[in-house]
Amino acid sequence: MVREFLKHWSPRVETPDTLRQAGAIPYAIVEGRLAILLVTSRRSGKWIFPKGAVESGMTAWESAALEAIEEAGVSGEIDPNAVGSYRASIGNDGVTLVDVDLFPLKVTQQHDSWLEQNERMRHWVTLSEAHRLLADRSMARLANRLHAHLGMAVSQ
Repeated sequence: MVREFLKHWSPRVETPDTLRQAGAIPYAIVEGRLAILLVTSRRSGKWIFPKGAVESGMTAWESAALEAIEEAGVSGEIDPNAVGSYRASIGNDGVTLVDVDLFPLKVTQQHDSWLEQNERMRHWVTLSEAHRLLADRSMARLANRLHAHLGMAVSQ
């Protein structure tokens, strides 16, 4: 209960850069509608976006694109502007909270094999399905933000 309260207490955690993480929202526009790719987490099996630590010598968005390749087996055009961030717990105890910056990734290639294919599932969803499946309401709000950001492209 306390952890849930703390997750939503502040819109941003002042996470040291060494602990800040980056993630991707892999997406495609299919017949004028937004499709989003989700993956399962290794620890709990909940639906999330690919994410991880910012790699040394890489920008946050480059690290996000790398996570999408490793965890979801997709690559494409990464936007260097984050749609926002959400708070996640890391580590086995789940006590340490970090901010995860999410970057839009327009998927141009879906690979048949990828690094974590035996550890995760991937699933393309509509925005409404994302709301039902995402483990964290903050991630669903960021999916909405991506939809709004892409508004013109999606409505055409």
